[in-house]
Amino acid sequence: MESFGWLSIVPPVVAIALAIKTKQVYLSLALFVWLGWTIMNGWDPLAGLIQSVDVYVASVTDLDNARVLMFSVLIGSMITLTQASGGMEGFVSGVERLGLARSKRSVGLMTAGVSMAVFLESNFGLLVSGSVARPLYDKFRISREKLSYVIDATCSPKCILIGSLLPLNAWGAYVARLLVVQGIERPATLLAAAVPLNFYSVLALLLAFVVILTGWNLGSMREAERRVSEDGKVLRDGAKPMVSEEVSGERAKEGAPRRAINMVLPITTMVGTVPIVLWFTGDGDLSAGSGSQAVLWGVIVGVLVAVVSYRIQDILTIEESTQEIIKGIQGLIPLVIVLSLAFAIGTTTRALGTGVFVAQAAQATLPSGVIPALVFLLACFIAFSTGTSWGTFAIMIPIVIPMVELLDLHPALALGAALGGGIFGDHCSPISDTTIVASMASATDHIDHVRTQLPYALVAAAAATVLFLIVGWIL
Repeated sequence: MESFGWLSIVPPVVAIALAIKTKQVYLSLALFVWLGWTIMNGWDPLAGLIQSVDVYVASVTDLDNARVLMFSVLIGSMITLTQASGGMEGFVSGVERLGLARSKRSVGLMTAGVSMAVFLESNFGLLVSGSVARPLYDKFRISREKLSYVIDATCSPKCILIGSLLPLNAWGAYVARLLVVQGIERPATLLAAAVPLNFYSVLALLLAFVVILTGWNLGSMREAERRVSEDGKVLRDGAKPMVSEEVSGERAKEGAPRRAINMVLPITTMVGTVPIVLWFTGDGDLSAGSGSQAVLWGVIVGVLVAVVSYRIQDILTIEESTQEIIKGIQGLIPLVIVLSLAFAIGTTTRALGTGVFVAQAAQATLPSGVIPALVFLLACFIAFSTGTSWGTFAIMIPIVIPMVELLDLHPALALGAALGGGIFGDHCSPISDTTIVASMASATDHIDHVRTQLPYALVAAAAATVLFLIVGWIL
């Protein structure tokens, strides 16, 4: 793959710095794409703009990407429907009656439990757990930033760990295919062995539960929790949540019954449809199924079940349900813009060869005993700069596996380092689609989510680096 050398890291560095400094997410992501293609067109800004638009159009019209965008906006419809029907308020009341939401701690544990249970697809898990938990977080005066942290920290880490142990999602299957290409005869065995050595993913999950149980507020999260606790503001003044007030502030229709089933039924239908579609599209193999088709049909069926059940109960007419569906779609337009830009960024980083340049630059300087730690840090940097864990896996695994043979490294430890570093970027990079969807699912300001989550991610990454250093010398 061609690389533009050190110039390939200029767009991600500029975009990330601008996003954090100005909080202008759309501008920063668009600048990334334009600057990347301007560099590739010999610094011709007009040619860069023309190609950027072409790449953007190609990204949003790609079949899998288009399905993801449709799924994302229809999730907004699911939220507005369950709110208007009284189902969401009924669910909150039901959870409280069952004693599952008696305190901030129990609400946090329930949220993490829902997130862990929905492991078939990362963004799908974020949207389900965020939609279910958000009214409870607001009721118990827990910041939206804390919600976005909890669902994000339990998203990609659990997907890679579960997918590595059991062929129940696309994560493990994808990495296994990369390993097969490198000549690994038993990829499932190596993946399973790498699970306890994927220190970052394990620590990120454990840290999320520690934060829930202890209420540990680190860095900017301390101010966020003080604000909601003392002032009752779930968002800071001036915040720009990823979901509009039409979605996050929706109230039940006057006179609508508060029944938990009117939220539980559509969501469980949505979740239950996903493995069925994965099974059909994968010819009986869940891990080989189409994730984009599964989540899209899941939300379509869930919305249809909601509309029909509300009509049967005489809660919402077909016209009222249609209005709620449109309202939900309109409320998630900001997410569609950001996600579509994220797709274009993925194409841009591959064309620039950003990850390849960084990996090659560091490969020649790796001393033996610290190789696992340096592999982890390198993967962290690539993933944070490009915003994609899967892209990082595709870059790092072809580099790491040959190094295992040449330098007599422990294969599971080296693989765990590469996978963990990829998860770090997916977890907290401001240009990662997972981070973006976590902001949307919790209806929080995207940059606020990044700023409050990053300290926790860095703690887990620092601890993982130490473990890789220690274990790297032992194994």
